[in-house]
Amino acid sequence: MTDHPRRVTRALLSVSDKTGLIEFAKALAAHDVELVSTGGTAKAIAAAGLKVKDVSDLTGFPEMMDGRVKTLHPKVHGGLLAIRDNKEHAEAMKTHGIAPIDLLVVNLYPFEATVDKGAGFEDCIENIDIGGPAMIRAAAKNHDDVAVVVEADDYKAVLDELAANNGATTLKLRRRLAAKAYARTGAYDAAISNWFNRQLEIDAPDFRAFGGKLIQSLRYGENPHQTAAFYATPDKRPGVSTARQLQGKELSYNNINDTDAAYECIGEFDTKRTAACVIVKHANPCGVAEGSNLVDAYRKALACDSTSAFGGIIAMNRALDADTAREITKIFTEVIIAPDASEEAIAIIGGKKNLRLLLAGSLPDPRAPGLTAKTVAGGLLVQSRDNAVVDHMIFKVVTKRAPSDAEMRDLKFAFRVAKHVKSNTIIYAKDLATVGIGAGQMSRVDSARIAARKAQDAANELKLAEPLTKGSVVASDAFFPFADGMLACIEAGATAVVQPGGSMRDDEVIKAADEHGIAMVFTGTRHFRH
Repeated sequence: MTDHPRRVTRALLSVSDKTGLIEFAKALAAHDVELVSTGGTAKAIAAAGLKVKDVSDLTGFPEMMDGRVKTLHPKVHGGLLAIRDNKEHAEAMKTHGIAPIDLLVVNLYPFEATVDKGAGFEDCIENIDIGGPAMIRAAAKNHDDVAVVVEADDYKAVLDELAANNGATTLKLRRRLAAKAYARTGAYDAAISNWFNRQLEIDAPDFRAFGGKLIQSLRYGENPHQTAAFYATPDKRPGVSTARQLQGKELSYNNINDTDAAYECIGEFDTKRTAACVIVKHANPCGVAEGSNLVDAYRKALACDSTSAFGGIIAMNRALDADTAREITKIFTEVIIAPDASEEAIAIIGGKKNLRLLLAGSLPDPRAPGLTAKTVAGGLLVQSRDNAVVDHMIFKVVTKRAPSDAEMRDLKFAFRVAKHVKSNTIIYAKDLATVGIGAGQMSRVDSARIAARKAQDAANELKLAEPLTKGSVVASDAFFPFADGMLACIEAGATAVVQPGGSMRDDEVIKAADEHGIAMVFTGTRHFRH
């Protein structure tokens, strides 16, 4: 690929976000670039004392229909699309008085921001840009001759090339900018189409598009031989994508994935009701607890599986305080994420230079609608987010014995956690803390036994006479297909069970529970998480 330089003699600028606009326009003018602009952009450039031609003077037509029609004109699109070395194109330009446009600078109407602030339907519609995407796509198609800029971050790259190449851009830069331009219009259209689908309550549209803005390039993916990057989507859900990182190393792919898992789980716990802590390792909670304060919740969560917690991710549902920060720094932790943190806590965490501290501002709403997507070979699996919450469920007692108040409290806690653990899931809980977690096993019986073994390991480490599964409750993310899984839980010491129900053998499972004096409730809601 040759440099194929193209001198910039005329630029069309039309931006809703005017960050850096005047400085950029002044630099272009210094290179003797003629400036053409629209509406508010033209006014801003003129107010800075720069000479600028209004696009209406270029086209010979005024802006009309409340600005909906202003750049959709042959003198604009001809100037962008004309191939400079094509004699027929050059003749057409001469015949129709079309001047070349060598640089297009457009950022689109703020549709995503308008939706984000909760604007009404008509306001959102009016913030759908038409002329902008049309011009961007035209300029990007003709990148052999035209440079297109869709965000202020690229102003410097353009100016550097103009300075280095006597007012010209190179093909390499123009191609990079063109690729970015198509991605921007694609992400923009995706945001619009997904918004429309939500408004019309269409769950499975004929075409589904997703788009996002780069947050950071990552050193590698799940493994060092994989490439990776992190993108923000338009929904602005509080979490790792919106959080402010105060300190620590750059987040890795696995850090981001695990931190998201931790913060989604902590969102289940209402900050006004109780303090809560979640510790995650390899995308699964290894300890979750509620407490009278954060340090109490952290200690209870850590006691569940302190071995797995080493090098884990910690999420809090309240602002991180100094006492909790001191306790956390006693072991190696990769990431802490919380809505906020006190200055003293921030200073304490600052003593561990590699420990990442993220402040997300608020918690994700577990009830909020949304979409999740997963790639499969040749396709995407798209579904609505699992936004079923314990507070909206009816816990139906199906055994002769009903749970005690303390058992019911722990059953609800355990089922909150089960939603965020990989299937098959078994959660033992006691006094609003997990005491054994079995995750991701092919057999529910294996999950029950692994969780019990983990509880025994924790008891040995804490020098307890017996594991905390004795007198605990147990939650299963899906029904017990046979009684054997529940019997394994009873053998570990569970006295009450919560499960969705719905098995062909529910009667058999209920009968086994009654025979052992166990209380059991059905929720009617399954929480598979694959």
